[in-house]
Amino acid sequence: MIKETILFQCEDALQMKAVAVLVQKASAFRSTIYLIRNGRRANAKSLLGVMSLGIESGASIEIEAEGDDEKAAADALASQLKNPQT
Repeated sequence: MIKETILFQCEDALQMKAVAVLVQKASAFRSTIYLIRNGRRANAKSLLGVMSLGIESGASIEIEAEGDDEKAAADALASQLKNPQT
C-alpha cells in the first residue's frame, strides 16, 4: 500500500473539471484508490464520492493506493492534484 499527501492547488473555475479528470484518471488503474480529506475517505473512482469530500484549492489530500499498479496510480493522481490544469 502506498500513501502520499498532496496539497491541491486549483483555480476556482477549474475545480469541478479537475475533480472529473481526477476520477477519470483513477478509473484507468486496477488498484483500489482512496482519497482522504479531514478524516473522510472516498473511492477515487467515484465522482460522487470524491465530490462529497468537498475538495477545494489549498486542501491537503491523502492518496491511498493498493494493488498491482499502486505506484503508477498514486503518481498519476498526485501529479493531477499538484497541477490540475494539465
